Amino acid sequence: MSSESRCSSCGIPLKGEKSVDFKCPSCANVVMGRCGNCRDQSAKYICPECGFQGP
Repeated sequence: MSSESRCSSCGIPLKGEKSVDFKCPSCANVVMGRCGNCRDQSAKYICPECGFQGP
């Protein structure tokens, strides 16, 4: 996880052990990030390239 990664849902910088970054499950062209809080709340994220919506 780079020091500049941000949560794809809320935009805060990623830090802490529950934060993750991963390639978009659909297109694999964009690295998505998720903070622990948004992961716990199952907050929606959208890939800016292909429009895939998760969690």
